[in-house]
Amino acid sequence: MDHSWLPTFWAALIAFALFVYVVRDGYDLGVGILFGFTRDRALRDTMVKAISPLWDGNEVWLVLVWASLFGAFPMVYAILLSAFYLPVTLMLLALIFRGVSFEFRYLSKNNRLWDWGFFLGSLITSFVQGMVAGGLIQQLPVAGGQYAGGAFEWLTPFSLLCGAGLAIGYTLLGAAWLVLKTEGDLRDWSYRRLARLLLSALAVLGLACAWTFAAQPRVANRWLEARWLILFPFSGVLASLGLWAGVRRRRDGLPYAMAVVIFLAALLAFAGSFWPHLIPFTVTIEAASAPVQTLKFLFYGAGIAVFPLVLFYTGVVYWVLRGKI
Repeated sequence: MDHSWLPTFWAALIAFALFVYVVRDGYDLGVGILFGFTRDRALRDTMVKAISPLWDGNEVWLVLVWASLFGAFPMVYAILLSAFYLPVTLMLLALIFRGVSFEFRYLSKNNRLWDWGFFLGSLITSFVQGMVAGGLIQQLPVAGGQYAGGAFEWLTPFSLLCGAGLAIGYTLLGAAWLVLKTEGDLRDWSYRRLARLLLSALAVLGLACAWTFAAQPRVANRWLEARWLILFPFSGVLASLGLWAGVRRRRDGLPYAMAVVIFLAALLAFAGSFWPHLIPFTVTIEAASAPVQTLKFLFYGAGIAVFPLVLFYTGVVYWVLRGKI
């Protein structure tokens, strides 16, 4: 039986898990960032209630991404950790501090300390994830299947721009989620920030795209050759208009749905720009894939058992907890 489709299957499945993580954990990271923009105790308590039943489960998808990458594409896993060891370590520390702050704010009398911890942990995590994406787009130096750059190769003005952009994007998701899940003062407070967050996110995204086209001629050539890629930014523009309309008409479900479409369009445009490379223009899907026996073992275990199970219970949880808090 031909198993040549397995590397592509795993690349697609990892991309799907990454997307689910971004739009799920993205909103609770965004809510954490919004913590820093109000001192109102009641608003902050409602923010926590809007994400507390779900935020632990959202991070399961990040674990699935890294575990699948380790099993299916060990070369990519090794290159990414070698290149981004310092920012990934910082992100993990921020996630730990964020989780501790989330729980301790209920138990400690010094809520201000833990509120700041929740805000900073969320902001640092979001910013670092964006920097990693920016560092990846810049084309990592790879030789002989190994990372060939320095410890701070990822730290550039472009990666900082991407870090800021993803933090703004997550904050947009967070505000849209609060509109979807809350009522009263917090809903109105979130609505007032959605339009500015949308414009800021689009401005940074547009600047990052222009920078990429100017600095990466191969990306520009790819878009000239594959004209269908224009469908993704076009979809993003339509979703942005839909989000704007949702804000103006106070349609609570529309902003978050449209923000998800914007992120999906951006992820597909990113994937299409570098296909079939997992590490842009250096490592392809076929070159990085594990042996066929490994991919088959993963397929019959994680592929048709673990992933569907996680997707099922995630769907059940969100269905049970649907509606306003």
